[in-house]
Amino acid sequence: MRLSLPVTLSLALLGPASLAQTAPAQSAPAQSAPAAPAKAPAASATTNRAVSALAVEVGAVVKGRLLDCPDSLKLSVNAVCLYVQTPAATLRPLVKGKLAARAGDWKTTGKASVLLMKDAPANFVMLSALNDKETLVVVDAAPTAKAAAAPAKVAVPAGVVKGQPYVLGSDLVGVVKVTALGGGKYRLSNADQGTLTVTVGVRAAQTDAGAVELPLAPATDGRNLIFPLAGLRALGCTTTPNGGVLTVACGSDSVGLKPIVF
Repeated sequence: MRLSLPVTLSLALLGPASLAQTAPAQSAPAQSAPAAPAKAPAASATTNRAVSALAVEVGAVVKGRLLDCPDSLKLSVNAVCLYVQTPAATLRPLVKGKLAARAGDWKTTGKASVLLMKDAPANFVMLSALNDKETLVVVDAAPTAKAAAAPAKVAVPAGVVKGQPYVLGSDLVGVVKVTALGGGKYRLSNADQGTLTVTVGVRAAQTDAGAVELPLAPATDGRNLIFPLAGLRALGCTTTPNGGVLTVACGSDSVGLKPIVF
């Protein structure tokens, strides 16, 4: 198992300077008090069981002191950090020997070494060298890659032909008045061009001059009339490309719009 490249790099590229700020200050030799016996970290309420158990195992081997994890590492709330007065090179075989086959191999980049556990979900141990004799030991849950969100599906109204351009009745405001007559019927009217009466799902339509057949049947999404762009010719309207939009002209009135293609 491998830690993802972004995670490995973000951990490994943090220099000793940023980590050393969290290490306990060292007193002068003449003033130093006898060090208290090192204790393995106890399970904490802020860690999950797997991370806490792993920290206990690692802490028993490295003999470190608990401290607050550096904010610069951007670890999870489950993380356990230990300050150890032992070189990282010495700690690596000790930790690997303790965890044995449950862990992968050390991956070292710069001053940091990461050991990924084979558990599911995976946790990791990181050793970051503060200097030649001091090491920050981190135990945390390995980040999991979030599944890519599926693209939202656009609902295609019944009767719409995919790939064909349509316009909403509301897109035609200013050039064509659209009136719902009930029962799936709509009247499209223009002062200069007359009227066109259509029915959702039906290509047959009626103009002031008589019956016509539309190239595609109108549709609806339950609120709007979805009208085939080419059907506007039955009302005497014309369409002209104008940059990124179409200019729809019905008599002396015109409007720019973008057709909808499902």
